[in-house]
Amino acid sequence: MSPSAKIGGLKSTRHLAIAAAFAAPGTLGAGIKSLGFVQADPIRSPARAQDLILRQRVNDYRAGDLERHYAALGLEETYLHVYGFAAPALADYLLPRHGTTAPAGLTADVLAFVQARGETHPRDLDAAFGRATEANHWGSKSAAGTRALDWLHFHGHLRVARRESGIRVYAPRQRPVLDLSPQARLEHVVMALARLLNPIPAASLAPLSTQVARGIAGRGARMDAVKPLLARGELRRDTVDGMDFLSPSETRQTVSPPARRVRILAPFDPLLWDRRRVEHLWGWRYRFEAYTPPARRVMGFYAMPILWGDALVGWVNAARRDGALHIETGFRARRPGSAAFGNAFDAEIARLDRFLVPPQGRGKS
Repeated sequence: MSPSAKIGGLKSTRHLAIAAAFAAPGTLGAGIKSLGFVQADPIRSPARAQDLILRQRVNDYRAGDLERHYAALGLEETYLHVYGFAAPALADYLLPRHGTTAPAGLTADVLAFVQARGETHPRDLDAAFGRATEANHWGSKSAAGTRALDWLHFHGHLRVARRESGIRVYAPRQRPVLDLSPQARLEHVVMALARLLNPIPAASLAPLSTQVARGIAGRGARMDAVKPLLARGELRRDTVDGMDFLSPSETRQTVSPPARRVRILAPFDPLLWDRRRVEHLWGWRYRFEAYTPPARRVMGFYAMPILWGDALVGWVNAARRDGALHIETGFRARRPGSAAFGNAFDAEIARLDRFLVPPQGRGKS
């Protein structure tokens, strides 16, 4: 296979990206399996990122369903390239993390406490270990016991068993560590990222591969997954309007144009996650502005892009207040004037409104 091949223009590649991002919707378990990983974010405007991502891929999904069914689905909270939810089979490849050592001091005491107790809420540590605090990564203070839980979770001694009102409840991790080389683990994780962000610019996958390698083998790691995956034909390289893209080799090279429907997407949706790809394929420098000073925002605190067919035409800011959904829209040029767009947009707003209403008595995952 040649190192690079031209397969078509921007439009056909947009179609490939949309087809890869949105498989036919099904159950919650199938949706997560199809993605492999779902990014988490605590901002709720109008819902958390993980819920906004899954509503596009799961039939009749409601905000909070992931948290409600997390334990039954056997998922793992973990840090891949960002923090989120993964199937155990993927999470296993991330362990052991570089720097994992035998717990000592307070951390060892917290691990022994959780092993003896089972499911442990951070507040359960207060009686045993007090309310001592220490500096966290953000320059403020966290309870020392909570920091110990975070370290034990990141390094694979504990797992998140479930959440209680959004707070992580921990339990001992009992799955064995894989007997694989760091290189084999890295290649597996990089393939998972290539499927999630398919097709991904080569210039974006390379630093993600380096980031994962550092987590597995340390900052000085010189492992490379992309070259061996290309050499074995597991990844394919294509050139689109001057930019190299990488895809799993099983990716189809042509797909039908997407349906003429509207999707309101989370800022962290896999279709949008790589801003380099968005700018190249759609000519739009979309930026997430939640952490931008209000006076400098162009689109709004939590602007969610509008996908109309294969076009990113604008954005929505949404909030549910007093039992009603309030929508503010903006468009890159002007609002599409066709009746088809109006009907499709109204249908998507109705789906968004339904998604935000908690289900009553639903238990199926």
